[in-house]
Amino acid sequence: MAKIKAIEYFRVKPRWLFVKVTDDQGRFGWGEGTLEGHTQAVEGALDEIIARIIGYDADDIEHIWQTIWRLGFYRGGPVFMSALSGIDIALWDLKGRVLGVPIYQLLGGKVRQKVQVYAWIGGDRPSDVEVAARARMAQGLKCIKMNATEDVNWLDSPAVLDSCVERLKQVKALGLDAGLDFHGRLHKPMAKQLVKALEPYRPLFIEEPLLCEHPEALKQLSGLTTIPIAFGERLYTRWDVKRFLEDGSVDVLQPDIAHAGGISETKRIATMAETYDVAIAPHCPLGPIALAASIQVALSTPNFVIQEMSLGMHYNVEAGDIDLNSYLINKTVFDISEGFVQAPTGAGLGIEIDEALVRKISADTQPWLPKEFYGPDGSIREW
Repeated sequence: MAKIKAIEYFRVKPRWLFVKVTDDQGRFGWGEGTLEGHTQAVEGALDEIIARIIGYDADDIEHIWQTIWRLGFYRGGPVFMSALSGIDIALWDLKGRVLGVPIYQLLGGKVRQKVQVYAWIGGDRPSDVEVAARARMAQGLKCIKMNATEDVNWLDSPAVLDSCVERLKQVKALGLDAGLDFHGRLHKPMAKQLVKALEPYRPLFIEEPLLCEHPEALKQLSGLTTIPIAFGERLYTRWDVKRFLEDGSVDVLQPDIAHAGGISETKRIATMAETYDVAIAPHCPLGPIALAASIQVALSTPNFVIQEMSLGMHYNVEAGDIDLNSYLINKTVFDISEGFVQAPTGAGLGIEIDEALVRKISADTQPWLPKEFYGPDGSIREW
């Protein structure tokens, strides 16, 4: 049995954290533990975990997952689970490479030949959505997602919601489906109004209409609308998810594989959601490793519906020349045709990382910080 010899992590632009696991025979796998805005915290968690698991059998992915989860006593949360995710994904990639098969073969095989994808338009403060939507159509996409609103006060003028309805109408007029991300920016008084106003225009889903720390409000809101409610990027384990499945407040669950315990836990969450007739649409405005891992799970998951990808996303554009494919040797693996990405055929994650470029860019990459939104009175608003 090959032993884990080394685990390295690399902070790279625009805001990603890659993890590389190497065994004592020189074989390796890549993972991603990106947690937007909290890179240094995840790096600290990785330092602690790495010291514990060097020398473990690299094949024993579940044993390593349980060791990290249970023997730390304190568990869960975005920082800890993102560190665990990076290592877990890398171990699955390593195992697939050693066996010469895609990870989906180790998860029971494919239930589909390709995965439907969507990408963002409009940025943090949505604008020029028609031009951006046409550009996405030219890339082969059939569905997009955009922020529903700019920053909104706890109780604001109802007029601030009108622009959201107009943007949705513009995009739908082009023949695209659109998911609307409330991004947790709205509080109950405004969310109730907006879901009512949007209903006639049939968005594909509304995402994070309220923050998940308000489960009782999400349950109430779900009873007020026929629009599918999606959330889950801020739920990090199957135990976090359980309450919302039992409440019936979520229609489309969106675990983020880089935050939710990697391939191992994301697959468990998806299987649990299937028993409640809830769809899976993995959250992934992140790097190519997280996307590749999400696709491996999607290909083997019956209740998967659509996959987020960060191609051309505003955060990537702000980083200059870095985009989803920048660190890939084969830059065609995520090519889009008629709204779908074909199942990769390569071993492990099905991608090859340009390690020399990763090491070069990581040498001077600074931590990425979230945007700051303030109201006219100077008070903080949700990002």
